[in-house]
Amino acid sequence: MSQEIMDKSLIIENREQSWRALYILGGIAALLAVIFFRRNFGVELVQFRGFGIFSGVPAEAPIRAGDWFTLLKTNPIIGLVLLGLIDLVNYALVGLIFLALFGALVKINKSAVVVATAAVLIGIAVFYASNQAFAMLNLSGQFSAATSEEQRTMMLSAGEALLAVNNPALIYQGTGFYISLFLVLMAGLIDSVVMLKGDRLGKIAGWIGILANGIGLFYFIFIFFWQEILWLPHTLSAPLRMVWYVLIAIKLFKLSKGEKWIGYGTGNKAI
Repeated sequence: MSQEIMDKSLIIENREQSWRALYILGGIAALLAVIFFRRNFGVELVQFRGFGIFSGVPAEAPIRAGDWFTLLKTNPIIGLVLLGLIDLVNYALVGLIFLALFGALVKINKSAVVVATAAVLIGIAVFYASNQAFAMLNLSGQFSAATSEEQRTMMLSAGEALLAVNNPALIYQGTGFYISLFLVLMAGLIDSVVMLKGDRLGKIAGWIGILANGIGLFYFIFIFFWQEILWLPHTLSAPLRMVWYVLIAIKLFKLSKGEKWIGYGTGNKAI
């Protein structure tokens, strides 16, 4: 091996050293996301009610603020899950995954990966800002502690205002939900295309990611034209997303072990 190649390899190895901890975190997050990847987990929770798996789950998610307050008082965990608590966990895991992907893919196509990472971080921020789970829980407590009808009316009005931003019981959810979902799916699609241009994460992971995120994006077409089968894009993309996360985890763990890579473009080789 020539001195020039050895020097280049050493530089890349040192650069990789700084990313290894994030690769491990990203890999763990990807495996956890296989469990928590579901969006709208509250819908599944309501369906599980019919099998007697969970107790205290209502037949359908509440619509009015007063009904939410009652549920959050009697069964706060169920109420928070129906309000998107699991989605908050999911998006936190997704953030770690994409930060690790940034380190793994940035030298293949920096501009595309920067756009994807920025998009997913903005999407996560929008989702957290628009999710009202803990705000509703707080209002529920204040409603229960209210000592006058005027105070209860104020809490109900505040609750209705939050539900106007995003109501999980309605087919049309808040703008924040759609913006965050679109940005995360687009980021996944972009990173998956970048995976095809190098061997760091594998072309199989790239194609699986293109299918998972591409099919997921059809949700935004179905919501306008085929609402009766709005569940279809998520149902079809979910198993592909699970496989995608597992493949990403495997590759990130390998990178965390310190494989030395010559170059970052097509034809990368581990030495």
